[in-house]
Amino acid sequence: MDQSLMLRVRDLTKTFVIHTQGGVVIEVFSGLGFDLGAGECVALNGPSGCGKSTLLRSLYANYKADSGRILIRHAGSVVDMVSSDPRTVLAVRRATLGYVSQFLRVIPRVPTLDVVAEPAVIAGVPRSEALARASVLLRRLNIPGRLWSLPPATFSGGEQQRVNIARGFVLDYPVLLLDEPTASLDADNREVVMDLMGEAKARGAGLVGIFHDREVRDRIADRLFDLPRQEDAA
Repeated sequence: MDQSLMLRVRDLTKTFVIHTQGGVVIEVFSGLGFDLGAGECVALNGPSGCGKSTLLRSLYANYKADSGRILIRHAGSVVDMVSSDPRTVLAVRRATLGYVSQFLRVIPRVPTLDVVAEPAVIAGVPRSEALARASVLLRRLNIPGRLWSLPPATFSGGEQQRVNIARGFVLDYPVLLLDEPTASLDADNREVVMDLMGEAKARGAGLVGIFHDREVRDRIADRLFDLPRQEDAA
């Protein structure tokens, strides 16, 4: 893989089998391919239901692709997320591949500050430094300090989304996957998130995202990757 690339996707295919409907096979996408360079943001584009979120989850290996390759630059080598064993996938997630989903899933009763700091701690960052990074991000995202000791399950939807974003940016991942990161945010916090994404690009991170907000997409994305409608792919 070219040294300037952070991620390369080739001939990626994903289907789902609906066992409750007699084993009906639904093809989400087939033969997809694109490259992601350092400091670049690729926005996934297409109508609702075309497989954008499924593609993000496949890149993260939450979904197992049926075929194809997802090559990512990790720890001085290139790893294929499709064929790698679970231990390697987890290692890539710890240090190289971040993911900001639309939903915050955390252990109940864990304080917000620890929730945000956790990815950095797992990656080997000293706990004091990880907590300091988490504090900076929570402040930037306008989460009041009085809430940091509380579990985020008690927060509003918008506050939970901001905690989720802080958690995704607490480590300087070389590649970051973003599933509608500004959804449900007000204008001020949306601006903060756009700044965070811009800073990630400036340090050389590659971003792949879903941005339904046109203003965000126009400002952050360097190019679009169009996913075909399912009937077009059939």
